[in-house]
Amino acid sequence: MDAGGLRPQERFLLWIDAVGGYWVCLGEEVVLGQPEGGPAVDVPILGDLATRHARIRRDGEGYMIEALHEVRIDDRPVQNAGWLRDGSRLQLGRSVRLVFRQPHALSGTARLDFASHHRTQPSADAVLLMADTCVLGPKPNSHVICRHWTQEVILYRLGRELYCKTPGPFTVDDAACRDCGPITDHSRVQGEGFAVTLDDLRP
Repeated sequence: MDAGGLRPQERFLLWIDAVGGYWVCLGEEVVLGQPEGGPAVDVPILGDLATRHARIRRDGEGYMIEALHEVRIDDRPVQNAGWLRDGSRLQLGRSVRLVFRQPHALSGTARLDFASHHRTQPSADAVLLMADTCVLGPKPNSHVICRHWTQEVILYRLGRELYCKTPGPFTVDDAACRDCGPITDHSRVQGEGFAVTLDDLRP
């Protein structure tokens, strides 16, 4: 991958044909808040929020949310910070509601599902906080459930590069791959029964 490829602390939109769009953050720390047209917010949410409303950190023990403004976990106010677990219900401000999910026991990647009508800008169905791997597939413990797929597609990080692997042959930007292949922030990955596109979000 050349210098234009993906790097940690960046973010991208992951479009999965016939499934939806997902906002992916690669950093160990992400800030959620109101869109402002600059890099200050990693997850810009259209809602009644402060510009920098909350910060989520990932470490070896799990995920923690730091309340920069009003945050609730499972209807309880967060004074400074609180730990998140699979199924935690988050409320940011008065009306933005999210559910924290960590479905795969062998991966540190987590997902934020919208429980209210709010969405990111540009709009995405959910937010993926990607650690080392992100599993797309038909199983209920996949980070993104793709019900009609017959196989899993795994995005994973190797050093400062992002790769994709899946059983059987597939293509990355029309180049044939077998087993695995590097991807960039504008790649399209296709195989039998699936297609995934990455869109760069850097200004």
